[in-house]
Amino acid sequence: MNKLYVIGIGPGDPEAMTLRAMKALAACDVIAGYGVYVDLVKPLYPQKEYLVTPMRQETERCRLAIESALAGKTTAMISSGDAGVYGMAGLILEMAQGQDVDVEVVPGVTAALSGAAVLGAPLGHDFAVVSLSDLLTPWEKIEKRLELAAQADLCLAIYNPASHRRADYLKRACEIILRHASPETVCGAARNIGRPGEAMSVMTLKELADYPADMFTTVFVGNSQTRVIDGKMVTPRGYKDV
Repeated sequence: MNKLYVIGIGPGDPEAMTLRAMKALAACDVIAGYGVYVDLVKPLYPQKEYLVTPMRQETERCRLAIESALAGKTTAMISSGDAGVYGMAGLILEMAQGQDVDVEVVPGVTAALSGAAVLGAPLGHDFAVVSLSDLLTPWEKIEKRLELAAQADLCLAIYNPASHRRADYLKRACEIILRHASPETVCGAARNIGRPGEAMSVMTLKELADYPADMFTTVFVGNSQTRVIDGKMVTPRGYKDV
């Protein structure tokens, strides 16, 4: 059976890549991916063949990876974080359906988890993950998901909080959440997670509305129980109250 791995490479630091992911990449003849992600793994596997496409050519990237596997080359499609969280796993499985390809999804550490570790423990209780990118999801649907999560007092991990085209989207998201949450709700931001320039900030929800986030930032909104402990963002599960 022709083998195609779909691998989450984590936040970027090789130390944050799982052993299973590293073994799968070592076993491959070909590695396919977006250029930024390929640049993260190429120093570890310089002898591999690489298939690279730019942003917004995800379908073409997956087609090339499937064709490579069908040609008998053990192939990996890589995604940052986890390949099943806003990654290529779903598209690969859709496109490989009915073909003579054995697809194996290898999980990775998604930004909600690696970013949470930088900030402390913001996701210690129930949480939701929402992307503010409206490239594939209508803003009206994103707005509804934010509102319902805030109404349910869920912690939030927010991906793709801003870009040049969406400079005010984080502010708009905060305005939606503020309909149900206190302006003093503890929030945080982690930038360049697992890469040079890694940084974190803890702030209130009111302050978050004006935070200069970008596409390299993951934002965290706490629930009504989240607090700051020694500069870290912590959402208690309630163990101390039992």
